[in-house]
Amino acid sequence: MTFLPIVERELRVAARQHSTYWMRMVLALAAIAIGLFLYLARTQIPPQSLAKEIFGGLGGLSLLYCLSSGRRSTADCLSEEKREGTLGLLFLTDLKGYDVVLGKLAATSVSAFYGLLAVLPVLAIPLLMGGVTNGEFWRTVLVLVNTFLFSLTIGVFASVLSRDARRAMGTNLLLLLALAAVPPAIAATIAYIDNSHPTIHPLFFSCPVYSYWGCFDANYRGAPAYFWASVGVIHALTWLLAALSSWLVPHSWQDRESGKGEPRQADRWRSWVYGNAAQRKALRTRLLEVNPFCWLSSRARFKPAAVWVFLGLTLCWWLYLRLVMHLHWAEESFSLTTVLLLNSVLKLWIGIEASQRLAEEQKMGSLELLLSTPLRADDILRGQFLALKRQFLRPMAVVLAVEAVFIIAGSMPWLGRSQDRGEWAAYGIAAMILLILDTVALACVGLRVALTAKSPTRASASAVLRIMILPWLMFIAVMVIASIWTAGGPGLGWKFSLHLWFWLGVSADLAFGLPAWRQLRTRFRELALQRFAASPIPAMDSSPNSSNFPHR
Repeated sequence: MTFLPIVERELRVAARQHSTYWMRMVLALAAIAIGLFLYLARTQIPPQSLAKEIFGGLGGLSLLYCLSSGRRSTADCLSEEKREGTLGLLFLTDLKGYDVVLGKLAATSVSAFYGLLAVLPVLAIPLLMGGVTNGEFWRTVLVLVNTFLFSLTIGVFASVLSRDARRAMGTNLLLLLALAAVPPAIAATIAYIDNSHPTIHPLFFSCPVYSYWGCFDANYRGAPAYFWASVGVIHALTWLLAALSSWLVPHSWQDRESGKGEPRQADRWRSWVYGNAAQRKALRTRLLEVNPFCWLSSRARFKPAAVWVFLGLTLCWWLYLRLVMHLHWAEESFSLTTVLLLNSVLKLWIGIEASQRLAEEQKMGSLELLLSTPLRADDILRGQFLALKRQFLRPMAVVLAVEAVFIIAGSMPWLGRSQDRGEWAAYGIAAMILLILDTVALACVGLRVALTAKSPTRASASAVLRIMILPWLMFIAVMVIASIWTAGGPGLGWKFSLHLWFWLGVSADLAFGLPAWRQLRTRFRELALQRFAASPIPAMDSSPNSSNFPHR
């Protein structure tokens, strides 16, 4: 019998998919563009220092890629099989738990892993410039691969524990925070409260960022044992999560008997998310009169509260930097970081929420049931927009008000700003306008791609890629070309950067948002039923001698 048959099959399937090779090429080109941009932006510093900055920047971005892509790839791999009822069929064969788990890991991660491998040669280019040693490079490669595998097993373990896609994603994030963020936060809190207490380094060992910090010679020479201990702990956690997933998956697909602990736990979870019977009835009565699809998208009562929680956490972070680190509240970098954080998270959140419900209905086949009712396509669209309005309108108004305060404060002459006050006001107004336009475009594009996407995750990623990521990639590419063109001469100035950034964003909103909205209004039913469309039947020749008739 072939060892790990599912892994072998999935690798053969991935070798025939065009996306496997496109992902590798796109990530390599993105790494080259970012490295070239960093090189041209800092040509005035010595080559060795420049090599360190390029290596550190590309390595940090690669670490973020490993932490996000691995978890995203495996977050819903097994929970989807549970919902569709196909996971149990696999165990009617001789397959073991580790066969299924490792097969799913191979099936979902091969494209992302090839992308990581494509970035590594670009990461080695700073070696030729000096300032980066062979040890730093190979330790970084080890940490990136180790982090990627760790991220994969977090996702697959969360998927084993969950059946619902949203719950799988939530468990995924909570597990990452519990393993990689909570122990370092405890150590930092102890060090902050008691300055005389030494830093508890073992609490940092499970954090991939700590491993990456230890890759560099300046940190590695001081305590090489800490680096290897961190790599070993993360690797051990990877094997532990993979082993637990393999042990649990054969027992996780069966339906439990009523009256056991699992249904009671599910009831408690449902009551916490959706409220008790009286609360659900009150919300249903109120929203059904407005729009039935609005009620369907707004049943989770904590959705609006979650946005306010995020704003509250951002406020706590802002106050910490203001009071503890004594940063001036109107200082350029402080205000810019706050605005960038608020705008980016809100856009990303809206892009996910806009496509999530419709993509789930389409995937489960319930969208066809909705379209067979008197509910019109316009009612569905209106209901989804009302749900987004209910969740995000007031928080976005608060964010816009905060940004307006930053703009006004930054334009006050008595604050003694080092930058041109007109530049700050122009960037702030442009950011506010793009926040509104990007929000509308993300909602339209998210709803459009949700009708044909294979999964809610792909629908959200497609909308975010077109509206948020593509303009930034084009901005970086144009800035790199402009920097090469004007090398040695006067710079292009902040107005060029502002106009380029703003109009690229507006162009993406118009280029993707308007066609998406037009297709939603005119082709909603056609797109929603596209997967059921049969291939056209070829016309039959009416001649008696035609080959369409059986020969005697």
